[in-house]
Amino acid sequence: MEMKSLKDAYQLRNGVKIPCVGFGTYLTPDGDTAVRAVKEAIQTGYRHIDTAAIYKNEKSVGRAIRETELNRSDLFITSKVWNSDQGFDSTLRAFDRTLSDLELEYLDLYLIHWPVPKGHDHDWKKMNKETWRAMEQLLEEDRVRAIGVSNFKAHHLSALMETAVIMPMVDQIEIHPGLNQNDTIAFCKEHDIQVEAWGPLSQGKLFKLTDLDDLATRYHKTVAQVCLRWHLQRGVIPLPKSVHPSRIAENADIFDFELSAQDMEYISRIKCASSGLDPDIFRA
Repeated sequence: MEMKSLKDAYQLRNGVKIPCVGFGTYLTPDGDTAVRAVKEAIQTGYRHIDTAAIYKNEKSVGRAIRETELNRSDLFITSKVWNSDQGFDSTLRAFDRTLSDLELEYLDLYLIHWPVPKGHDHDWKKMNKETWRAMEQLLEEDRVRAIGVSNFKAHHLSALMETAVIMPMVDQIEIHPGLNQNDTIAFCKEHDIQVEAWGPLSQGKLFKLTDLDDLATRYHKTVAQVCLRWHLQRGVIPLPKSVHPSRIAENADIFDFELSAQDMEYISRIKCASSGLDPDIFRA
């Protein structure tokens, strides 16, 4: 399905629709900065807002949502359970805190933030299983419309799916030129799991390169727009973030051009540093 606007959406396995571009809030300071950024994004046309408990800005995200004139049903809101809250009972408590901070009655999507919590190298599969059981309960109770994971590679997903009653619907992973994540994306497509990209602009590292300058000039677009279009054409939902109104608008203006197959391949070969947060090594 061709995506033509911020409001166009993919359909998850259970029929829930998820907008094709999201607005990220990682590293967005809590308080007025976050409120202004989220309200600006919604005014620009974003309908998909991504936050997490560990971002410590859920109260401000919730305030921005309440101060818009949109109906709650017009927005798609995501949050995530942090590593230290993994487990059945603790996940349910973490979810309650998130809803309370956001002052919402439900979430559209709830994710396990990382696969291996610190100190659980030996039993991470069991921890994921118990966390997932809680998330399945939240889904069955209609407190969340869809459930998924974040930063899970194929082997993390396989382990979870061995015991899951409800299969993961989304996997949010770091993707950008230089970190194509081809194997994980292929696994997710095979198992009907929608992929989202955090850090789709490599957290600004991409702008230090000149690799995309000629492409941007040729398409009469910015480097950011070319990169985000690359994600969109891969069927991946990018989650760009910014606190600047001009860039928030710029990141949304990616629906009036199409990259050629040759240019898509060129972008896929670009070398760019990642965050270094490898799910098989990173523990928090």
